[in-house]
Amino acid sequence: MTSPVSLTSPVDPVRLTADLIRCPSVTPEEGGALVLLEGLLSRAGFTCTRVDRGGVANLFARWGARGANRAFGFNGHTDVVPVGDRAAWTRDPFGAEVVDGMMYGRGATDMKSGVAAFVAAAIDFVRDTPPDGAVILAITGDEEGPSKDGTVALLDWMAAQGERMTHCLVGEPTCPDVMGEMMKIGRRGSMTAVFTARGVQGHSAYPHRAKNPLSALVKLLARIDRPLDEGTGHFDASTLAITTIDCGNPASNVIPAQGRAVVNIRFNDAHSGASLTEWLRREAGEVATETGVTIAVEVSVSGESFLTPPGEFSAMIARAVKAETGREPVASTSGGTSDARFVKDHCPVVEFGLVGKTMHQVDERVEVAQIGQLKAIYTRILRDYFA
Repeated sequence: MTSPVSLTSPVDPVRLTADLIRCPSVTPEEGGALVLLEGLLSRAGFTCTRVDRGGVANLFARWGARGANRAFGFNGHTDVVPVGDRAAWTRDPFGAEVVDGMMYGRGATDMKSGVAAFVAAAIDFVRDTPPDGAVILAITGDEEGPSKDGTVALLDWMAAQGERMTHCLVGEPTCPDVMGEMMKIGRRGSMTAVFTARGVQGHSAYPHRAKNPLSALVKLLARIDRPLDEGTGHFDASTLAITTIDCGNPASNVIPAQGRAVVNIRFNDAHSGASLTEWLRREAGEVATETGVTIAVEVSVSGESFLTPPGEFSAMIARAVKAETGREPVASTSGGTSDARFVKDHCPVVEFGLVGKTMHQVDERVEVAQIGQLKAIYTRILRDYFA
C-alpha cells in the first residue's frame, strides 16, 4: 500500500501516476484506482459520487455548486488494456519503475498520467484560486472495454441529477511524437460490418451444382473495397478495411455452405452510420441477386463522426499548450475513437494529452517530465477559462 498523496501544494502528478499504475485496473477491474482518487479528491473538498453500472466502476467529482454558470470538466479513464505477454516486459507492468527519465507500466501513457495530471491540476487550482464556477471530473473504468457503462453511465447520471459541464477536455494522449504538437477537435466515426453468406455445399469438381458463398463474398468485397470519399474540410478520407474472411473449411475439394467476412470503416462527416449501413446492405443485396447466395449483414456503429468547430475554446487550449511547450498544436481529427464521442452530445469537447507512442505496447512508458508539463498545461487552461 502506498501512503496517501499529500495535499500540500503542489500535488505531485508524477507520484500520483505511479500510485495509479500500481493499481491493476485491467478492464473491467477497478483495481483500487478510483478508490484512490475518490479519497484524494474528497480530502481536497470535492463532492464525490461513485456511478457504477453494469459491473463497471465510475467516479464523478465536483468542486463548486451544482448548476454553476461555468463548469469546466475533465474526462478520462483509469482502466487499461491487458498486459499481454508478461515475459516480454523488461519492467513490472504494474511497478511504475522509473529508468532514464521514463516511467514504465501499463497505463503509463493511456492514460493514468493524463488522469493524474488533471486531478493534480484541479486540486491545486481550486485550493489556490477558488473559481467562480465548478470544476468537474468524470473518470471511468470502461474506456478500453465495451464503453457502454463508463462515460455513458456518467453522462446519464449527470443528466438525471442536473449536473452539467459547460465545456470538457478529454485527457487522452493526442501527440504523435512531440509534446504539444496536436490536439483533437473531433474524431472519425467507427463501425464494423459482418457479412454472412449462405449458399449450397458441393463438390469442387462440380461447381455448377453448388452455390459458392465465398465467390459471392469476394465479389461483394471487391465492390466495397474502394475509396469512400476524398476527405472533408476537417477530416481525412474515410477508410474501409477488410479485417477477416473465414469459412472454416478443412477440405480442399468441398465448396462450403457458408462464409463470413468482416470490414471496419472509419468515416468522416460526409457519412453517417445509417447512410453507410444502407449502402452496405444495398451492395450485399445486389450481389445476392446476382449470385443466388443469401448474404446477411450485421452492423455495429461504435461512434459517429463529430467535430467541435474551431473557436474560442480550442483557441484557449492551443494558447495554453503553446505557452508551456512553445508549440502550436495542430487541430486534428485523426486517430481512433475516444470517449469524446459521447461527451460531444453533452457539451463542446476537445482532447489534449501527452505523447502516445507506446500506448497498449509492451513496456508502455511515459516521459516523467511530460507529466509535470501536462499538469502545467491543464492548470493554465483552468486559470484562463475562469479568468
